[in-house]
Amino acid sequence: MSNYRGNNSQMDFGTIPRQSSPYPSTKHKKPSILQTDNETINIYLNKFDQFTDKFDFIYDSSFVSQIRPYTPIIARFLIVATFFEDTLRICSQWADQVFYLWHYRHIPYFLAYLFLLLISFTMFGGSILMVLNKKVSYAAIALMCTVGLQAVVYGSVSGFTFVLRNISVVGGLLIAIGDSIATNKSIFGMLPELTNKKEEKKNIILLTGRILIVVMFLTFTVQKNFLTIILVLFGTLLIAIGYKTRFASVLLLTILFVYNISINNYWFYKRGKRDMLKYEFFQNLSIMGGLLLAVNTGAGQHSLDEKKKIY
Repeated sequence: MSNYRGNNSQMDFGTIPRQSSPYPSTKHKKPSILQTDNETINIYLNKFDQFTDKFDFIYDSSFVSQIRPYTPIIARFLIVATFFEDTLRICSQWADQVFYLWHYRHIPYFLAYLFLLLISFTMFGGSILMVLNKKVSYAAIALMCTVGLQAVVYGSVSGFTFVLRNISVVGGLLIAIGDSIATNKSIFGMLPELTNKKEEKKNIILLTGRILIVVMFLTFTVQKNFLTIILVLFGTLLIAIGYKTRFASVLLLTILFVYNISINNYWFYKRGKRDMLKYEFFQNLSIMGGLLLAVNTGAGQHSLDEKKKIY
């Protein structure tokens, strides 16, 4: 007979434990350290974006817009400033230059004379073409060749600062080539294949020029104050990756302008140190011209600025 007695039965099942959810509860979960760091980074990035937006607002203002059409020619003139100065220096010190190459560099007298003649003509002619915006690519390549030839012939390839500054000058010339391609791309508007090839070529040249032009700023990490080092490294990184390129170019241009006026003030010195400071002063002007042209041209497709527009 069954022992079940209906309602009169007293069955004790004990305390049945509540089954936990297979999914972890996030109700009282504390944010991870990584999540907190990401939120902090996003806050600072948003603040930086707001700051640079103000800069872009000023750049797009009516006053700056009136000056902007003259920016490329000013930038190109600054880029070739060092070549104009170099040509003038060689011509004014012709006998000394020939004697140095012949006596100290052991170059035959005739070849030294011919070398200086060729270099002077190339630098002056290439600079004129750059300023007039004629055959910019050929002019820039010719000027790059003079930079390399002079470094080898004068034996300056061993100087760390000298080499970095020359690399940055070459970077400015590459940016000038990229700007020229961007300016003249309308010529190929009816031919899509040529347009695409020109556009890709321009972007690669601008990327290379961006990276090279900031190489010289590595010298600012030595014997400079802490704030200058931080600002230079920050601006250099931004230009190299192509993020906020316009702002970063103006930042480095301003730093280089102040440095050039305060340190390379050759007008206060007599001949000797004056010549070296004058040479560095005009080379820095060329780098400033490249940065100014980068403000006008932009970073190109191979940059974070363009990737942000896509996504």
